[in-house]
Amino acid sequence: MASEYSFDIVSKVDMQEVNNAITQALKEIETRFDFKGSKSSIKLENEQLVVASDDDYKLQSVIDILQTKLIKRGVPILNLDYGKIEPASGGTVRQVIKLRQGIDQENAKKINILIRDSKLKVKSQIQGDQLRVTGKSKDDLQGVMGLLKGAGLPLELQFSNYR
Repeated sequence: MASEYSFDIVSKVDMQEVNNAITQALKEIETRFDFKGSKSSIKLENEQLVVASDDDYKLQSVIDILQTKLIKRGVPILNLDYGKIEPASGGTVRQVIKLRQGIDQENAKKINILIRDSKLKVKSQIQGDQLRVTGKSKDDLQGVMGLLKGAGLPLELQFSNYR
């Protein structure tokens, strides 16, 4: 029997699922009547989405369709960083949406403080873009998971390597 148990806290976006969601969203945009003849597009470039359309209203509709497809495919939309809407060529507008991979240092410190303040008998340490939590009791580790799920953090967390 192991003397210490551990798990990793990560924040990842499955790029294959993002690709599938983009394909589904583009198919829906092609078939919808309100987008007939519009110049709406969604492109994935270097872990960021570029969404373009005729005007602000249609751009927001395209983003709504994309978010729906992402949610259905299990992609966390909390990990999307929306840029500002800017004018593009041909009288269209576009918005760049960055996909956040990993936990940045600021959020990692917040998570570390949350875990420390919980008074659970666990240790947490930052390892690059993820955190490792170790403890003698599996119940304490599951308590940490429950604490973080209910914490309302600005990014979606996944728990991996639970052993």
